[in-house]
Amino acid sequence: MRDHIITTLETALAAADIPGAVAAVGNGAGTLCEVAVGSKGPGGPPLTSDTLFQIASMTKALTSVAAMQLVEEGRLHLDEDIGTVLPELASPQVLEGFDDSGQPITRAAAGPITLRQLLTHTSGLGYEFMSAELTQWRQHHLAAPGTKASLTLPLLADPGTAWIYGVSTDWVGQAVERASGRGLGQYLLDRVTGPMLMADTGFGFDDAVKARLAPLHARLPDGGLMPFPIHFDSTEFNAGGAGLKGTASDYLTFCRMILNGGGNDAARILQASTVDEMSRNQVSMPAGRMTTNMPSLTGAFDLFPTMDCGFGLGFLINPEPGPDGRAAGSLAWAGIANSYYWIDRQNDIAAVLMMQHLPFGEPAALDVLRAFERAVYGR
Repeated sequence: MRDHIITTLETALAAADIPGAVAAVGNGAGTLCEVAVGSKGPGGPPLTSDTLFQIASMTKALTSVAAMQLVEEGRLHLDEDIGTVLPELASPQVLEGFDDSGQPITRAAAGPITLRQLLTHTSGLGYEFMSAELTQWRQHHLAAPGTKASLTLPLLADPGTAWIYGVSTDWVGQAVERASGRGLGQYLLDRVTGPMLMADTGFGFDDAVKARLAPLHARLPDGGLMPFPIHFDSTEFNAGGAGLKGTASDYLTFCRMILNGGGNDAARILQASTVDEMSRNQVSMPAGRMTTNMPSLTGAFDLFPTMDCGFGLGFLINPEPGPDGRAAGSLAWAGIANSYYWIDRQNDIAAVLMMQHLPFGEPAALDVLRAFERAVYGR
């Protein structure tokens, strides 16, 4: 497997003009292989298995696990008004449009937001970089990126009526903090990454982290890459939707915990029934299809364009077998700098692929992901 994956990645990365990637594959019993191919950017030093990546929205799965631990303990509830925990979300407003002078028109939402809706991205909350309407609304409600104020947005639909990707999991992180009395970073260290021995995963951004971090790049119009030094964590809080840095190996440890129904070699952090619930489709509408308001940051994205995917409590779920090997019912998501993972419980396989460039979901990056998946399944 290792040699096949290395050869596949070398060929796919060269064709995609992507300088390098780190990948890890495992099953319930352990790690099957880890590989580092290429460099930290054009002409940069080689990638290694301990290179750190900004995993961005792959943070969401860990935050979701944290919330479900608190659900198990009765400190959070999936279907109660989350406004009792987060007063900021107690009276949600839906953005309906703008008047002739450009002022936003809002109305009271038809119902409350629940934790289940936040975890499944059916709360109605979106992202500004994916919504021209929210970008226009922000012009009337200024807030610096990375501040708590930047999370305060109107809904784009009534709770429970649409799948809309956005700041929902950042609010889940805030709910974890309120219910536990701990900052999200400390909570994850105490209850998730620490017990699982994920020593390289955290919110920190000190000199030691910077020395190991794969630098972020952005695609130029001519197809080349340029350094793009931005940091996806927040300046005021630990961003439960985007802020973690980590290694491919650490993330595989997390994925193997899901494969094993809530535990790994070091500790059990969830009940098996909770993992089953997180792995079950929770939505009645197609999930995972995203538009863009900022194509230099992310393209329109649909990982499985031929099927209507579901969404669990933190994971995309493909309802049919994937074209490149994964079974129906597999769990997956990604990070905006083109990092990806999937968890195939049926075939007892989990895999992680870390790259570090924008825009997210570009065809070239998806070609690398699909080639990697085929190699994992021996195709």
